[in-house]
Amino acid sequence: MNRLPPSDVAVTRNPVCARRVFVSMTRLMLLAHQRAVRPVAAVLLAMAAHASGGQASVPPAERLLPADTLLVVSAPDCTKLRAIYEKSPQVQFWNDQAMKPFRDKFMAKLKDEFVVPLERDLGVKFEDYGGLLQGQLTLAITQDGWQGQAGQSPAFLLLLDAKEKRDQLTKTLADLRRKWVDAGKPIKTERIRDVEFSILPLTTNDVPKTLKPFFPQKQEIQELGRQPEKKPASLGELVIGQHESLLIVGTSARAVEKVVARLTGGALPPLADEAAFEANRLAVFRDAPLFGWFNAKAFFDVLARLPPQEPNPQAPSPVPELPLLKLVSASGLASLNTAAFAFRDLNEGTTFEIFLGAPEASRQGVLKILAAEAKDSNPPPFVPAEIVKFQRWRVDGQKAVATIEKMIKDLSPSMFNTWNFVLNSGEEGARLDDPNYNLRRDLVGNLGDDLISYEKAPRGSSAAEMNSPPSLLLIGSPNAEKLASALRGLLVIRWPDAMRPQEREFLGRKIFSFKIPGLETGGATRPVPRNLSYAASAGYVAISTDVATLEEYLRSSEGQNKALRETPGLVEASQKVGGQGTGLFSYENKAESMRLAFEALRKGVMASGSTTDSLTAGYAPLADSIPFSGPERTFRDWMDYSLLPGYDQVARFFHFTVFAGSANVDGITFKYFSPTPPQLRK
Repeated sequence: MNRLPPSDVAVTRNPVCARRVFVSMTRLMLLAHQRAVRPVAAVLLAMAAHASGGQASVPPAERLLPADTLLVVSAPDCTKLRAIYEKSPQVQFWNDQAMKPFRDKFMAKLKDEFVVPLERDLGVKFEDYGGLLQGQLTLAITQDGWQGQAGQSPAFLLLLDAKEKRDQLTKTLADLRRKWVDAGKPIKTERIRDVEFSILPLTTNDVPKTLKPFFPQKQEIQELGRQPEKKPASLGELVIGQHESLLIVGTSARAVEKVVARLTGGALPPLADEAAFEANRLAVFRDAPLFGWFNAKAFFDVLARLPPQEPNPQAPSPVPELPLLKLVSASGLASLNTAAFAFRDLNEGTTFEIFLGAPEASRQGVLKILAAEAKDSNPPPFVPAEIVKFQRWRVDGQKAVATIEKMIKDLSPSMFNTWNFVLNSGEEGARLDDPNYNLRRDLVGNLGDDLISYEKAPRGSSAAEMNSPPSLLLIGSPNAEKLASALRGLLVIRWPDAMRPQEREFLGRKIFSFKIPGLETGGATRPVPRNLSYAASAGYVAISTDVATLEEYLRSSEGQNKALRETPGLVEASQKVGGQGTGLFSYENKAESMRLAFEALRKGVMASGSTTDSLTAGYAPLADSIPFSGPERTFRDWMDYSLLPGYDQVARFFHFTVFAGSANVDGITFKYFSPTPPQLRK
């Protein structure tokens, strides 16, 4: 097995040729600095080792992982993260006495039907490992020479710092090796830079049978005649070992060696030296108790080079195959350099931030649409306070349509022709009443830069009412009346009755309505048709399947309802996500949405499986053509919703949440903030 030599020039054997020049130049620039500070650093390290009883602290993930890391998710301090987790409202809710009947039954099922069988399959006790989570816990995927060729794959790494539980880690690994030997597994021991590792070959037979029912199953092709017995496919190898208090697990000895080299004084370039990573660390997740980073550019560069998948005549796909290179390019993903997230605990609540490193100058496709313009996204005065969900997005409708059409055209000219055919059919239908109608001019040309939606609580507890709560969609327009009149040319593509809607006057506004099919609920009762209604008012076209909600909006100028923007704490919470002028802002009343969920679950409305039945009814040929079927089991099988307490007993654990999106020249940022519920604040 090839090993990286300990000398400073070892990195030149990296199989990624394009990186050789970069690495060499970087090392030459650092060489003089390293030699100048090495004597001082050696003294400091010796003092630190003596002060800690001979055990040096484990470096952070970015100092351990190699520069070719594609993805990393890391908790720098598990003890700190555990403390945050245990005080969170969600965990307090789960551990509350009112939840005990539901929790005890679920946990008993989980233990008896999943945990114990899985421990038996793996030959381990999970409780032996839980106590080891003291310091850093890092999961990573490294490129490890992967360039898309057959037989290559990225490497997975797991790093766990047991800190003062170092001896327990040593004993646990020794027990694990002994169990593998007793089970007859072909384990071998090898030293990697003087650190002992156990290497275990993995095949598909090693996937625990307890896990298999919980993952999508690949459908087998039934062929005539006697088939030769299939040998288990190789899944690579599992490399596991310990350096001081750090557990190191990987699927490639070469990837593991790069980590060990960083621990034993090697000079291989770490992830921290990557400029893109360091920029995201400083701007997004520095000092965060949980963070993640994705090298999107490196990943999509390799993905685009993958050869097209050969079609399987025994199981033809109903969807035409699209080359990955074209898919990545047309969607705009090729303009994404990095992605990063950070979770933080504040005194007032918790935040979750996602950053997409897509520079404005090269932003394309989906990323171009997601980049909201920095305009007022505050809830307008007409949005009532009792709503459950609200969202306002300052997206330029005309630019968005143009971007979508470009994506379709770049992806497939035939798909673009189909797109034009569908739009032209709607246009021809509208021309039966208006010979001068032009869909792009009259409809797309009148789109504005404001999109608002909000949802209220369902009016009842039936499946149909729960699945279709009163909601309103508002489309901003510089000429709302013209847009409302032109809307039929688009709606007729889906619903023929949209061509001649009923019209009526309401407070000086014209409301258009036509019938649409009711929602399938899977019950014995046939779905009741509904009306889709829309009207123009105050610079918006309002659309709803609940006419009372539409009329409430048309009456909003009377100022009789309390507005959402007056909700106590909303302004303060919005400042945690960048304010209400970022171009994208949303709000959810979690206290009310959880009340609805509790009622639905206790009555069995959401547990009936009706959604699945309605989606799959009549589509067996399509489902059969998909190479993967759904999992045979889910954890929901162990949940007895009838044991849930009355919602008022646990309502104190829920409040509201806010979310905002913004964009600048460097990328796109999404921030989520969950304030601590008032009754839980100290």
